[in-house]
Amino acid sequence: MRTYFSFLFLLLFSLSAYAQSPIKIACVGNSITQGPGRDNPDSYPLQMQALLGETYLVKNFGVSGRTLLRKGDFPYWNEPQFQEVKDFAPDILVIMLGTNDSKPQNWAHKADFRKDYLDMIAEFRQHMPVDGKVYVIMPVPVTKDNFGITANVMNNEQRMMIMDIAQSSASELIDLYTPLMDKAELLPDGVHPNKEGLGIMAQVVARAIRL
Repeated sequence: MRTYFSFLFLLLFSLSAYAQSPIKIACVGNSITQGPGRDNPDSYPLQMQALLGETYLVKNFGVSGRTLLRKGDFPYWNEPQFQEVKDFAPDILVIMLGTNDSKPQNWAHKADFRKDYLDMIAEFRQHMPVDGKVYVIMPVPVTKDNFGITANVMNNEQRMMIMDIAQSSASELIDLYTPLMDKAELLPDGVHPNKEGLGIMAQVVARAIRL
C-alpha cells in the first residue's frame, strides 16, 4: 500500500510540474528582433514576455544583419543561435526574417527565398513538439532605403512571397507591416522601430499567440 501511495504521489507531482512548465517561445530574426540587445527589456520579445506573463518563456534569438537566404552575405543558418533555437525546443516559433535579404547583393538570389524559408521552418519543426505552432511574420515596413535595404522589395515583392510561404508551410501569418505602415515616425532610420514601435510589435504578436 505504501508503494502504491508513493507512486501516486510521484505521478501527481510530475503532472503538477508538467502543468506548471511555461510555454516556450523562440523569436528568430535580425536586428529588428535583437533590438537594443537580446536581453534588453525594450526588445520586442522581452516586451512580449512582460505582456504574456509567467506562463510563457520568451527567448530572443535575433542576430543583427542576418539573412534568411543561405546565399546571403550573413545567413542566419550559420549563427550559433540557429542551433540554440533547436536546443531550446520551443512550443511556439516566431520567425521574422527578410529585411536584410532585400539588399541587392542578397536579393540577387531571390529565386531561393521561398525554398530556403520553407527549409528553415521544416528544420526547426523537427525540434518542436508535434503540436507546436509556427508564426511567420510579415516584417515591418521600410519607410526609406537605408543600410542597403530596399523599400520596394520589402514593401511589395517580398510581402507576397511571405504570405505564400506561411500558407504553404501551414504556419500562421502575423502582419507587422500594416500596424506600422503609416507610422514612419516610429522607424527613425526607416528600418528599425524605436521603443514604441517595438512595443506595438510585441502587442500584435502577443495577441496572435493568445488567440
